[in-house]
Amino acid sequence: MYPYILMFFVVIFYAGNILTGKAINDLPPFTIAFFRLFVAFIILFPIAYKRALQDRPLFLKHRKPFMVMTLTGVAFFNTFIYASLQFTSATNVSVLETIIPVLTVILSSFVLKERLHPLQKGGVALSFIGALWVVIDGQVVQLATIDWNIGDGIMVGAIACWAIYSIAVKQVMRNFHPIAAVFVMTGIALLTLLPFLAIEWFIFGIPNLMQVDYVGGFLYLGIFPSLLALLFYNVAVDRLGASKASVFLNFLPVVTMIGASLWLEETISHMQVIGAVGVMAGVVLTTRSKRIHKELGGT
Repeated sequence: MYPYILMFFVVIFYAGNILTGKAINDLPPFTIAFFRLFVAFIILFPIAYKRALQDRPLFLKHRKPFMVMTLTGVAFFNTFIYASLQFTSATNVSVLETIIPVLTVILSSFVLKERLHPLQKGGVALSFIGALWVVIDGQVVQLATIDWNIGDGIMVGAIACWAIYSIAVKQVMRNFHPIAAVFVMTGIALLTLLPFLAIEWFIFGIPNLMQVDYVGGFLYLGIFPSLLALLFYNVAVDRLGASKASVFLNFLPVVTMIGASLWLEETISHMQVIGAVGVMAGVVLTTRSKRIHKELGGT
C-alpha cells in the first residue's frame, strides 16, 4: 500500500508541474527547468552533500546508467514539457503523457523482462482509454480534430525520456542512497542545462525573475515535482516495477483537470467524470490483478 500512496502524491505534484509550467510559460523553457532544479539543489545541499561524497566511488562505478537517469529524468524530461507548453495546451500535454505508461510497459517487457498478466494488460489499456476520454470530454471524433502542433511533437521527447528513465531506475537506483542520488543528479543536470540557459538568454534576453509569480512557481517546482515527486517515484518503481508505477501517470489528466477547475475555474463535465472512473479502474486492475486473478480461480 505504501508505494501506491507515494504514487498518488507523485501524480498530484506532476499535475501541479503542468499547471505551474503553463502559468509561467512566458518564461523560456530552459530558464524554468534550470531554476526549478536550482531550488531543489539548494534545499538538498545541506542534507545530502556528505553522503554524496561518501558514495562517490559508487556513482563513478555506475556512471553510465546514472548519467542516463540524470539526462532523461532530471535534465530534459521537464525541459521538453516546458518547451511543449510554449506552443500547445495543458490538455494536449496531459493527453500525450498518458502514452508514457504504454511505452514503459513495452520497454519493460523487452529490457527488464517484466511479464504482465492479461488482466494487467487490460488495466493498462483501460486507464489509457479513460485518460483520453477525459481530455476529449467523451467526444471520440474530437480526437482526430485536435489541433496538433510543434508543441505536441516536442512532447514525444518528454515521453521517451520518462519511459527510459523508469527503466533505468528499476535497473540501478537501488544501488544508491535515494536522497544522495537525487542531489547528484540535480547537480549534474544543472551543469548540463547551464550552456543551454546561456544561449537562451543570449537570444531572448535575461528575464526579470524576481516577479512574485515566477518566484512562487520556482519554489513549487523545485520542492514538489523536482524533489519530493522524484524521490517518491524512485521508491515506488523499486517496489512496484516500472510498468505498474508508470500506470499511475494515467491519473495525470484527471488531476490536472481538477486542478484547472479549482485554479482556473473551469467546469468538469459528466463525460470527464466517466473517463476518470475508467482511469481509476484501469489502475486498480493493473495493480491488484494478482489478487483478482486468484479470486477468479486463476493460477
